[in-house]
Amino acid sequence: MKKENNKTYNTKKQVDEFIHSQENLSLLRFITCGSVDDGKSTLIGRVLFESQSLFDDQIRALKKDSKKHGTQGSDIDYALLVDGLSAEREQGITIDVAYRFFSTKNRKFIVADTPGHEQYTRNMVTGASTADVAVILIDARKGVLEQTKRHSFITSLVGIKKVILAVNKMDLINFDKSKYELIIEEFMLFAKKLNFDFVYDVPVSALNGDNVLKSTEALSWFKGPSLIALLETISIENFNKVFIMPIQNVVRPNLDYRAFCGRISSGVVQNGDKIRSLPSGKIAKIQSIAIGNKEVKKALCDQSISITLDSEIDISRGDVICKDNSPIETSNIFNVDLAWLSEIETHKGRNYIAKIGTQKISCQITDIKYKFDINTLDKLPAKNI
Repeated sequence: MKKENNKTYNTKKQVDEFIHSQENLSLLRFITCGSVDDGKSTLIGRVLFESQSLFDDQIRALKKDSKKHGTQGSDIDYALLVDGLSAEREQGITIDVAYRFFSTKNRKFIVADTPGHEQYTRNMVTGASTADVAVILIDARKGVLEQTKRHSFITSLVGIKKVILAVNKMDLINFDKSKYELIIEEFMLFAKKLNFDFVYDVPVSALNGDNVLKSTEALSWFKGPSLIALLETISIENFNKVFIMPIQNVVRPNLDYRAFCGRISSGVVQNGDKIRSLPSGKIAKIQSIAIGNKEVKKALCDQSISITLDSEIDISRGDVICKDNSPIETSNIFNVDLAWLSEIETHKGRNYIAKIGTQKISCQITDIKYKFDINTLDKLPAKNI
């Protein structure tokens, strides 16, 4: 009995230690995008496999599915880990956005596998809208294609500043360094027109695993980190950004307590900071910050928090709070870069509902200045979208 109790204690201790280690890991959200058949789903499947994020029964099911639906003969088809819809397996394409969670010793990840077909571009925009980093895949045999440019432009449009350019299927060009460098040069020339802060390049073979977790002899000429090592170390901190938090809810369980809840969309906030509520412009000082039931001294971007203030000011759902010394600009007329996803065209003068932060408001398109040529990014005159 004593031995069994010790075994139970040791198991509980291991679980507690694992949970504690996971709590302290940073979270990176990233997408894989690019043209059709560049190997996005296969790459994610290989990453899940290499990071040991699969259970034994999942691997057994994958081997079984690979024999029935796979495209790799008797070998494992890693794309089946993320392409779960029957239509996806029948056609060998990605249609919907597939989200997967995995972790390594250094970081937690949420990856969105997005479709490459132009027909499903709107799904790619959905995946990109919540990502910190984009992994743009290029088929080493085909180089930079129109859809590569389209996805790169949308990635820039939604505000992603850091991109990993993964040149896949290097095994099909015999790991040719010169061809790889030509592809990188062509993409970098196009990327100069976009708003990226950093573009990292890495050669991989998703099917064989070359340079996914670790480098192999075939890619010994590449001196940079592997794909997973790059994802583990890429910086996503935004401490220099202005603090912004749209208010989602006001909690008032009794007469003596009022807290304002929301998710920090930018910057950092801590106890004692003076905040300004917009659009009213009223100012107060933060008295306490809580994440769930736990009080903290500081909160970071993407954390959902509740705050209490030292004075009573009117704040409700849809308002936005920022720091008093760095207020954000407010306006009822603004320019916007728009990804138009509807098949129904629009003209200036049309009325729409805009969701901004946590509020919905009526708005009108007053003018359409231009549209972009997706291949050259030239601005073309336009009267409708």
